[in-house]
This record gives sequence, structure tokens and C-alpha cells, in this order.
Amino acid sequence: MKMRLLMAPPVLAALYACASTGGGESINIDLQATQRNAGRIAQATLSPVDDKTYITVFVSGVPQGTTRPLRLYTFIYPGTCANPGAKPAYELNDTVVTHRRSRADGWSLYKMVPAPFATLRSGGYSIVLRTSPADGDYDIFCGDIK
Repeated sequence: MKMRLLMAPPVLAALYACASTGGGESINIDLQATQRNAGRIAQATLSPVDDKTYITVFVSGVPQGTTRPLRLYTFIYPGTCANPGAKPAYELNDTVVTHRRSRADGWSLYKMVPAPFATLRSGGYSIVLRTSPADGDYDIFCGDIK
């Protein structure tokens, strides 16, 4: 039973990718670590799914002392990382608990944005990952959606 639970997120990602419309295109966005999380890497993959966008995020690490299980909050802001809008266009925080990939790897998140893929790509948006309020509510990664 544990194996099935551990396999569920990757299987869901594959199902979403197969169900996508719009030619099956996906984009990868390198997320840049903020000063609070220097030296870490992250990447987001955005894929079209009907009139929504599926996001898979991989995170290599978080600031020392961040509580486990790891909870990361995800936001889509209008604007860029250098010049974000005043408030998020989309708050993707119904589920904030991450999935541990392996002891040597990092964590994964799976999100669905209630916006078409083309809208996110053409509208000048950025994706932000933030620690939980209990862990300081700090932005730790950001990447411009292009």
C-alpha cells in the first residue's frame, strides 16, 4: 500500500500530461533561490491541461531549520521576480505539503492553476515559492514565466 501512495504524484503528473491539450507543449522554468536560500536550485514545469495549467515543482533544498514535513506555499504573481505585482494573481495553497523524492534528492510539489497555459505564458507572470508562516513566511525561490 505504501508503494501506491508514494507513486501517486508521478502517476498523476503523467496522467495530466497525457490529458493535456494544446499540442502537448510544456515549459521548464529555472527558479532562482533568494538570499534566504542561497545555493539551492529549483525548477517548475508548466503544462497545458484543457483550460488550466498543471505545475510540477522540484526543490533541492530549503533554509536550515525549516520544519518537516516540508510545507511550501506557491503563488503566481503578475510581473517579474524583479518587479512583482502588489498581490498574487493566483494562490495555489489548497495543498502545501511536499513529496520527498528520495533521501538524496529534494522535494516535489504538484499544483493546478485555474488559468490557461497561454495566458500564463503571454501575461508577464512569475512563480514564487514561500516557506510556511511557521517558518517565517519567506520567499525562497522565484522564476519568471516566459
